[in-house]
Amino acid sequence: MEGLGGTLEIRQPHPGTPVIDPAGTLCHNGRLDVPLSLEFGLGNCGTRPAATKEIDMRNIGYGCAVTSFSLLLPLLAGCGGEHTAAPENAKPVIALIMKSLANEFFLTMENGAHAHHEAHADAYELVAEGIKDELDVNRQVQLVEQMMARQVNAIVIAPADSKALVPVCKRAIDAGIIVVNIDNKFDTEVLADRNVHIPFVGPDNRKGARAVGDYLAKQLKRGDPVAIVGGVPSAFNAIERRRGFEEAMKAAGMDIVISQSGDWEMAKANRVVAGMVTDRPDLKAILCANDSMALGAVSALRAAGKLDAVRVVGFDNISAVKELLQQGEVLATADQHADQLAVFGIEFALQMLREEGAPEDRETPVDLIAPGAN
Repeated sequence: MEGLGGTLEIRQPHPGTPVIDPAGTLCHNGRLDVPLSLEFGLGNCGTRPAATKEIDMRNIGYGCAVTSFSLLLPLLAGCGGEHTAAPENAKPVIALIMKSLANEFFLTMENGAHAHHEAHADAYELVAEGIKDELDVNRQVQLVEQMMARQVNAIVIAPADSKALVPVCKRAIDAGIIVVNIDNKFDTEVLADRNVHIPFVGPDNRKGARAVGDYLAKQLKRGDPVAIVGGVPSAFNAIERRRGFEEAMKAAGMDIVISQSGDWEMAKANRVVAGMVTDRPDLKAILCANDSMALGAVSALRAAGKLDAVRVVGFDNISAVKELLQQGEVLATADQHADQLAVFGIEFALQMLREEGAPEDRETPVDLIAPGAN
């Protein structure tokens, strides 16, 4: 147990008296009998000051002769199951929980958050965590639970799944922790079913994708066959970006002949697009719901010798795609300002800590990035 250490001294005054051995097992005349577990429920209480407490175990009801059990442990105040407010002069602790840090978008998000914290180190403490891949929902649940155990003041989360993370975030709110949703919006129906309001701070993904799709449509002819490579199907931002792409293509009279998920991953998008161009060699454009998948699409098209024949668009404006934009291998993308997205959430959380009430969602900028775009 983190933050806990001590020594256990045992003696047996006369034969037949049960004692507790150092492994924590009840003994009778040297024979192991009933397993005994001592739980203190301290969790990780951060950097609270330590105190030494001596507990006489002779009165625990087993007739055990334990002379002393000395522990170095955090002060018990605030280490129980209920959330305890920090002292008035203590800085609030903000936890940032992101999706895959293998995705440059979230690495940029993390760097932006750390830069903001360095500039405002007197205002709050920052704990930033991410997961290994975009589908590791269970790990995100564990991270939220860890932040609850640490009793952070607020959690700013970009959920890997719009539905699966709602229950654990509700538990955090019930424990007195402020939760702010960024990047991928929680499912409205699930929030309503759980009777919980979690404010969303982020861009209108549908509007951003529509702008990218409208720009692409100007480079195509009516009736051209196009394909969509979407994100994780259960993610709200993936759903909204697909809708934005579809609206733009249908408005321009394009033919959406294939739509498949790439799960936000470059490698999977590469395989998906390789299959697409094999099945539909007449494709004129591929709309990717993020830039990592656009990079995978470009690689697949290059390998198939179709890079000049098929237009590619993305979403996120990561640095790795900027050179491809200049070269024309990616036609357009959308910038939702990854370096500021977590900052928007952190500042919103700090505002909620200062003020009472249920704040409304806050829309953040998303801009079209393309040659000649305004």
